[in-house]
Amino acid sequence: MSVLEVRDLAIRFGGLQALQGLDLDVNEYEIVGLIGPNGAGKTTAFNCITGFYTPNEGTVRYRGQDVTTAPPHVKAAMGFGRTFQNVGMVKSATAMENLKTAQHAKAGYGVAAGLLGTAATGRRERVLEAKANAILDLLGLSAIRDERVGGQSYGTLKLLELGCALATDPDLLLLDEPTSGMGPDESDELGERLLALRREFALTMLVIEHHVPLVLRVCDHVYVLNFGRLLAEGKPSVIQTHPEVVAAYLGGEAPEALAQTHETAEDAALDAVTEQAVREHQVVEHRVVEHGAVEAVAAPRPRKAPVKRASTRRPVALDDPPTEELAVPLRPRRRPAPTRKDTSS
Repeated sequence: MSVLEVRDLAIRFGGLQALQGLDLDVNEYEIVGLIGPNGAGKTTAFNCITGFYTPNEGTVRYRGQDVTTAPPHVKAAMGFGRTFQNVGMVKSATAMENLKTAQHAKAGYGVAAGLLGTAATGRRERVLEAKANAILDLLGLSAIRDERVGGQSYGTLKLLELGCALATDPDLLLLDEPTSGMGPDESDELGERLLALRREFALTMLVIEHHVPLVLRVCDHVYVLNFGRLLAEGKPSVIQTHPEVVAAYLGGEAPEALAQTHETAEDAALDAVTEQAVREHQVVEHRVVEHGAVEAVAAPRPRKAPVKRASTRRPVALDDPPTEELAVPLRPRRRPAPTRKDTSS
């Protein structure tokens, strides 16, 4: 059974059709990618799924239950965890205070008990603090435990926001551009962390991401949106070479339109001159003269021996890989992650 099932999802804002007929499934323990150009409707789809927007049409089901109209706080209590495109934490509070605030639904005491500071309240606060410390250790953020969030880099804020989502003990984790503000090495490390989180805490994830290498490496299945409609879906290896996906990302036309284009005589002449120069290992300067003719001025280019460059890319490694000691206070159940069955045949 699918953890998340979306059918015919549609929403419009006035005359703008932001989503139309969106179908997607997220199966148990999968990491599913949702990609597409800017303005394709990815974050709008997240808002509809998590209850911030009410769709005009379609249904959202969580483990078989219709939750289309359920508000965000109800879905959070059911097991939805989410990060946002723009970081939404309390910037004037510390990292520890943000992680404890994220656990407010599981605090276990009321306003009066909190104001009075009873013994039971103290015990619950120690439990919340222990869980927050475990998350900081897991994400390698212990050094900023007592520092104000507002003074941190954007990449650190995105990682801490992931920690706040984990603090809610989610069953389904929705991540909106988690590598935004990170460099290539940090993005690679986050990919390893996502795989480790799925393995250790039995998480199912739906990820919006523009960093395509990360999507290809960690996702089991990928959906592509363009102009509010589903453009393609499939395994990452299929999506990366899909002609319509490539055209959408590069700003090109559909393959049918591209096939109808014709090369001009000037283009053909320039190509011929360039190919000849490449064969002769010469530098060619192109000049278009009267009547569309092409004139090439060639100069000999000395050959240089190829220079071998040492790779500066560091191997991906987790500073603090999840262990049983860390996993138990966060989410004690562990199950193997099954692969999506191939339904193409």
